[in-house]
Amino acid sequence: MGEASANLIKAHGYSFYGDLHYPAGFEHWDYVNPDAPRGGEIVLGARGTFDGFNRWAWRGNPETSSSVVAESLFGEMPWGGGLPADTLTDAYCLIAREVEYPEDQSWVVFHLRDDVTFRNGQPLTARDVIFTHNLFLEQGIRSYARSVAERVVGAEVIDDLTCKFIFADGISRRSLIDQVGGTPIFSEDWYKETGERLDEPSVQSPMASGPYQVADYEFNRFVVYERDQNYWGWNHPANRGRFNFDRVRFEYFADDTAEFEAFKAGITTFRQEGSTKRWATGYDFPALERGDVVKEEIPDETAPNNTGIIFNTTRRPLDNRNIRHALSLAFNYEWVRESLQYSLTEQRTSFVQGQDWAATGVPEGAELELLKSLGDVVPPEMLTEEAVMPHTSDPRTPIDRRNKRKGLALLEAEGWTLNAEGKLMNAEGQQMTLDFLVISTWDDVRLSSIETYVRTLTDWGIAVDATKVDSAQGQQRFLDKDYDLIHTRILTFATAGTGLKQLFGSETAVVSSYNPAALQSPMVDAIVEAALMTTTREDEVTALTALDRALRWERIQVAEGFVPAYWVAAYDMFERPDPLPKYALGVLDFWWFNAEKHADLKERGVVK
Repeated sequence: MGEASANLIKAHGYSFYGDLHYPAGFEHWDYVNPDAPRGGEIVLGARGTFDGFNRWAWRGNPETSSSVVAESLFGEMPWGGGLPADTLTDAYCLIAREVEYPEDQSWVVFHLRDDVTFRNGQPLTARDVIFTHNLFLEQGIRSYARSVAERVVGAEVIDDLTCKFIFADGISRRSLIDQVGGTPIFSEDWYKETGERLDEPSVQSPMASGPYQVADYEFNRFVVYERDQNYWGWNHPANRGRFNFDRVRFEYFADDTAEFEAFKAGITTFRQEGSTKRWATGYDFPALERGDVVKEEIPDETAPNNTGIIFNTTRRPLDNRNIRHALSLAFNYEWVRESLQYSLTEQRTSFVQGQDWAATGVPEGAELELLKSLGDVVPPEMLTEEAVMPHTSDPRTPIDRRNKRKGLALLEAEGWTLNAEGKLMNAEGQQMTLDFLVISTWDDVRLSSIETYVRTLTDWGIAVDATKVDSAQGQQRFLDKDYDLIHTRILTFATAGTGLKQLFGSETAVVSSYNPAALQSPMVDAIVEAALMTTTREDEVTALTALDRALRWERIQVAEGFVPAYWVAAYDMFERPDPLPKYALGVLDFWWFNAEKHADLKERGVVK
């Protein structure tokens, strides 16, 4: 992994398990084209509105990609995803040139490069690293700040190019080096000069060091991110073959229909399709028929997003697992798949679908021993029953009568019965009433799926408010957890890091934007702690398998289907490495622009 002396490890990156895949002095990632040409523009569509560029604000509606301007001590994929995209367990130095820590990982020292500058040309130093760390603790997202403050007990500047972080005793430190090494770094001088705050919306983009910066924008219409020609890191091995577009432009639209029409007209030039209906029926326009637009299904080996209907477990009566189970039965995936999704999706059964750590059958072996070791927080039936699987439904009708009977029986057992008017009432004479947060910019298939589910709940005697709201109001209600139900995603997981606490931990459940179910489960907490204490990948996989089993048992989400591929449509002027890495599509990271093809399309008036 690196040089070890007197139990001290020095290396060009960090892996909890030992040797790094890429050696010191590597020239580039295996999957990139190091000779990819740089230039051109890619234009993508976005929906909704935005009012600023501070992605880390607690309120407001910041531009979706505005975090791209920042970098950290370890390299990241600024448009989203881990780096490198061909391994799950490694992190490599970027702003840092070397990382140093003892075997017990009780502290870490980062030695910074001496050539890193912010976009204003000012040098980035260890002082900025520690300033930003403290800024996130004081003004950052509350769940993140609370989690980090309890685990990182010291942060200090040693000299201009050296800083140190000290970690708490008695806790797992497996992901703490990753965590502090992955924090975005901002300019201390800029914050002091401008008076900007991390927790407040702002029209200014934070002063950072990334390869792309905001070049032009008009609120709610478009934003252009442009490659910084003076970027310090163009020759860094981690950046070769990457960041190949001169400009990345996002055009904003009121809804998905307008966004797709802009693509057909050549206003936007790349589209990753999310609508099964449109993929099946909408791609029949002239540019596609002429071959000017290329439509592809690219295999996706990663776990799909955990998309579906999520219950806010802090709101009555959804704080009751049996009621969540009952309401899950109102969703008819088979009907949705055939009637709305053109039979193009597959049923998702796990929070880590298709991965080695997806729970199957009855727990046994090491997983069973782990669950037994956790004591009373694990329900006895979880030790003997098979992992929870989605129910099946009759695809011929949206309302499955068999599931309705079963669901109403479960509800009756919890004190909810139908009155003479067909309303579902509790012992106090109150009808079950649910508030479903729905955002008007969502695509038509998603909205239709929600409407079908709401009609079924109504048929069951439940009053549901599913009034559509605009994206700004929806974002604020999402952050405030002001809903009973929401159709959104829960992030998947492949390793055991402290991020699991933000995803599923009780301590930050109410404030974490990553935990839309606001799950507070002693069992899940115990499994996460056990996962964090593992010291081998084998034991880590065992714990993650138990976590998947527990999350499914809690019934916090009604699983929608997934598509095991990237659905991509693009004007024929973009190229990519072949093969792609396992863990990323990487369109904005390592694809590139063919200037000759673009010139031809432009001359013929195909693209704007």
